[in-house]
Amino acid sequence: MDTTKYTLDEKKMPKQWYNIQADLPEPLPPYLHPMTKEPLGPQDLAPLFPMELIKQEVSQDRYIDIPDEVLDVYRMWRPTTLYRAHRLEKALDTPAKIYYKYEGTSPPGSHKPNTAVAQVYYNKQEGIKRITTETGAGQWGSALAFAGMCFGVEIKVFMVKVSYFQKPYRRIMMQTWGANCIPSPSEETKSGRDMLAKDPDCPGSLGLAISEAVEEAMSREDTKYSLGSVLNHVLMHQTIVGLEAKQVLEDIGDYPDIVIGCVGGGSNFAGIFLPFLKDKIDGKKPDLRIINVEPFSCPTLTKGPYAYDYGDVAGLAPIAKMFTLGHGFIPPPVHAGGLRYHGMAPIICHLLKLKLVEARAVHQLATFEAGVQFARSEGIICAPETDHAVRVTIDEALKCKETGEKKVILFNNSGHGHFDMAAYDAYLAGKLQDYEYPKEKIEEALKDLPKTEG
Repeated sequence: MDTTKYTLDEKKMPKQWYNIQADLPEPLPPYLHPMTKEPLGPQDLAPLFPMELIKQEVSQDRYIDIPDEVLDVYRMWRPTTLYRAHRLEKALDTPAKIYYKYEGTSPPGSHKPNTAVAQVYYNKQEGIKRITTETGAGQWGSALAFAGMCFGVEIKVFMVKVSYFQKPYRRIMMQTWGANCIPSPSEETKSGRDMLAKDPDCPGSLGLAISEAVEEAMSREDTKYSLGSVLNHVLMHQTIVGLEAKQVLEDIGDYPDIVIGCVGGGSNFAGIFLPFLKDKIDGKKPDLRIINVEPFSCPTLTKGPYAYDYGDVAGLAPIAKMFTLGHGFIPPPVHAGGLRYHGMAPIICHLLKLKLVEARAVHQLATFEAGVQFARSEGIICAPETDHAVRVTIDEALKCKETGEKKVILFNNSGHGHFDMAAYDAYLAGKLQDYEYPKEKIEEALKDLPKTEG
């Protein structure tokens, strides 16, 4: 069997992040102020983010230097390994080559520290002592807790209530690293209290947890807010994944025909595909296919309209142009907790609108079937979120079996599923069911979109 793993020499680890905004065929639509509906300026974001991150959010520079202090922490697990999935290829009897970048070796077990470490570093540099955030499945919350530990910054996490109880070990990770983690909706903010008054049994949502975290950050001068996905600077921090993958594939003389990843807010997949997308935009690889995979239970890209919407339930966060299910969307309690955001990263939405990327939705049972098949061939038990990417990777590889095409497929394995055993247990016991979010519920949620001129 040929080589199965490729790891970049640490000396070759990227020293800069890649900023897609320098190469977009059309500029991104601006963020709008939640109150005035006017385009946001740096001063409007200052209550939430340190100035260096605000600069990165709007920067048109193609490359941004990674601070040495951030690189020092990255080296705890980076560069990560690129695997060739020979055993999966054999099991599928496909002529396709399958590669995956494995981000599960970071201390929190996912891709999320790539931006968490950077964000906490920039906050620390500006004298911020405390950061609030939200988390769905807990991957982001645990990553920020880890980063807070690295730089001595206090972290408070509002965790979507259904995941708080479904995934207790993520909460325990946060607490072990010194963070305060509470279930959302909570009694600690007006946003949380208002929702509990309306629905005492509310399972929570990312949009609602964002409202609570933003509300608390805006109420204290020593506190800023941190977001683990969606925003431009977050996607940019994740491009170290794609830059590493691209370098390794160049070293071994290969290049993907298809790049696949799961999307909730969009940062993990964008981090791997953006450096490759540059080649598509430049005309070096015009036929490159990039497939964003989401759950049928939260079909943002595949069923939502492209419209301006609030980033959170209470309308405190900036308004963004994105595919959305409506900021009031309360998702069903499926196990892919990290893929339940009502919107999507504006960059991914913009690229989908420009037809530079694709979107596909898959059902819960099919994703776990793929995850089990992957575990029984490659050995790695993936997070339920990653299983969405595995599902479409297998589907595309089977298409190659039918056509005889020897395509090269790359997917981002964004984290391990060691804290998701309850979900696998439910699948193996036949207790999981597919759920497709009803069209009428989407239409109802969209009635409250903000009135803008965009």
